Amino acid sequence: MYVVSVHVHVRSDQIPQFIAATLDNARNSRKEPGNVRFDVLQSEEAPERFLLYEAYHTAEDFAAHQQTEHYLRWRTAVEDLMAEPRQGVRHHSLFFGDQES
Repeated sequence: MYVVSVHVHVRSDQIPQFIAATLDNARNSRKEPGNVRFDVLQSEEAPERFLLYEAYHTAEDFAAHQQTEHYLRWRTAVEDLMAEPRQGVRHHSLFFGDQES
């Protein structure tokens, strides 16, 4: 499994717009054949902080995701909503759910 965690700090007055754009991206990402999981998490203590947890079969599947219409639409929509640039960290899964990677 290939996992990407994206940490996003959104301007507090832009939270509803960020959520709407991100849920559109997440729902469409789940339709991609290479996507296994796409979680959108909002911090309990700091509601302007989000974590996007994305799992793909391969790094190539993630690269294909970054070329989709819905991802490009999301990237454009959220660019001015963030308080700082998003931070993406890429991972190779050692254990995923109930199975080895």
